[in-house]
Amino acid sequence: MSPPARYVLPLAVLLLPLSIAAAVTVGSADLPVGSVLRAVGGHLGLPVRPLSPLMDSIVWDLRLPRVLLAALVGAGLAVCGAVLQALTRNPLADPFLLGVSAGASTGAVLVLVLGISAGAGPVGLTTGAFAGSIAAFAAVLLLAGRRAGEPTRIVLAGVAVSQLFGAVTSLIVISDAHTQDTRSVTFWLLGSLTAASWPAVALSAVVSGSGLLICWAGATALDAFAFGADTARSLGFSPERTRLLLFAVTALMAATLVAASGAIGFVGLTVPHTVRFVIGSRHRTLLPASAAAGAIFLVWADTAARTVFSPQELPVGVLTALLGVPVFALVMRRRAGTP
Repeated sequence: MSPPARYVLPLAVLLLPLSIAAAVTVGSADLPVGSVLRAVGGHLGLPVRPLSPLMDSIVWDLRLPRVLLAALVGAGLAVCGAVLQALTRNPLADPFLLGVSAGASTGAVLVLVLGISAGAGPVGLTTGAFAGSIAAFAAVLLLAGRRAGEPTRIVLAGVAVSQLFGAVTSLIVISDAHTQDTRSVTFWLLGSLTAASWPAVALSAVVSGSGLLICWAGATALDAFAFGADTARSLGFSPERTRLLLFAVTALMAATLVAASGAIGFVGLTVPHTVRFVIGSRHRTLLPASAAAGAIFLVWADTAARTVFSPQELPVGVLTALLGVPVFALVMRRRAGTP
């Protein structure tokens, strides 16, 4: 690792809390940082002068959970992308490779369009999306069979299941959706953090944190996979079991995050490549750096999505695609050595 690259991870870790604090202040009603700190301090039981109920609600109930969820989703998707790119040795792998995004879409559409658990509101939507994600991954494992630990086999199964669930989603929308239902479905499918809540933040924190730790513990195995399964086996790893475990972990992470935020693309594809280009491919450093960079990226992408066209809000998945495609193209050109 070059000397400048050594500072990337500490710098990202430092910028993340600063980005979260700054993003909470930005919105239709800009707030000073001091007000944000007072609101947080008041809810933590610190001896601070309380804010007005309206200002406190804006910070604690609306902006802070949304910004924290954006950070957690960005971190989790980036880690999933880095792990899947190593497991499959495919630079185009992303967190939605295993069909969980398509499954989540089907589950969410069933809730929105058919009125299943309609009284539960966002909770019903999240539950439906998560159930759809797990059903899709179970279908991938079933289709891959005993060779689920092989990257080619599970990638092909993921593509087939994604197409199946995508077709089911389209069929439901076309046959049953009204105009408002279609708008709600489209907005969710493009990725949105408008339904952020403290329970979603807590669940995402537990799943993303646990998943990062498990993947980080397998960093040496991920490094070995870059040289092939035989190299991994010679170092004492079981390629099939290790791949299957990490496939399952990334699928669970992606399912939880997609259920909370919708299908936000390009974070898991672009961020790991960008970080890898700067600091190299050692996963013990790459994974935490990707998590921090993904969190910062999505915090600011969501901040722009909810403010640039105010009072109209842009689905954050649209903005991540607009930003991610040029960055990905630039990284790929630099990696290929073209001018």
